Amino acid sequence: MNEVDRKIPSTGLCPLCGKPTDRAFRPFCSKRCADVDLNRWLSGVYAVPVKEAEDEDGERPPEREAGEPS
Repeated sequence: MNEVDRKIPSTGLCPLCGKPTDRAFRPFCSKRCADVDLNRWLSGVYAVPVKEAEDEDGERPPEREAGEPS
């Protein structure tokens, strides 16, 4: 048993439909739920929040106009 197997309980519930998880598709219950989750990530439904870029002095850089050199 590796470290991942010890950290994730095998009796959990699928985060999408709530059915008991299957070890082959953990943390999901089936390939379908795993594929639905992957599609949500790839289509932008899920997103990791990011902090806006700041200069060294803590101010945001000015917005650039279209066609303006970087």
